[in-house]
Amino acid sequence: MTRFFTLAAAALTMTATAVFADGHSGMVKTSDAGFLTDGHDMTLYTFDKDKAGQSNCYGQCAKAWPPLLVKSDAKLADGFTTITRKNGSLQVAYNGQPLYLWVNDKKPGDITGDGVKGVWHIARP
Repeated sequence: MTRFFTLAAAALTMTATAVFADGHSGMVKTSDAGFLTDGHDMTLYTFDKDKAGQSNCYGQCAKAWPPLLVKSDAKLADGFTTITRKNGSLQVAYNGQPLYLWVNDKKPGDITGDGVKGVWHIARP
């Protein structure tokens, strides 16, 4: 029971939003290193070819860079919004920039997607 209250208290102290993408659910938060991560501490990225409020990553791109999705009733923290993808799903955006995971990041803290093809970058608050 004490463990439950400790975890609940920790969750309440984070500025966060509930999200999911290919099994990644939890909170968007800022890592100790100063970049945005999902609830599993996996690094989040932005794509230079996106426009504010619009994703340009579909098909094979979205398989390699899964969009961070949210349910329509989720409460978003300040600075976070959603964009509607072509299939109607809602993708989390930070200051208008859609957020993604990278399939080659295998463990929390990995940042192997930073700089891929010169258009993918770690998302920072």
